[in-house]
Amino acid sequence: MKVTVEEDRCCGAGSCVLVAPEVFDQREDDGIVLVLDERPPAERHRAVREAVAVCPTSTISVAEVAR
Repeated sequence: MKVTVEEDRCCGAGSCVLVAPEVFDQREDDGIVLVLDERPPAERHRAVREAVAVCPTSTISVAEVAR
């Protein structure tokens, strides 16, 4: 899995951070999403997919990639 975000679409809601704090964080100055781990391990994939689902602006996307 590879995680990408479109920072210009992020509204700073923080839903992703609540669901997957090991993978996402927010910039202090404006709350925009930061990806901490763009290739998270398999045990975090479920949480990342949930973060994608709850993102109010569809900022986060994932692509399945071979390891």
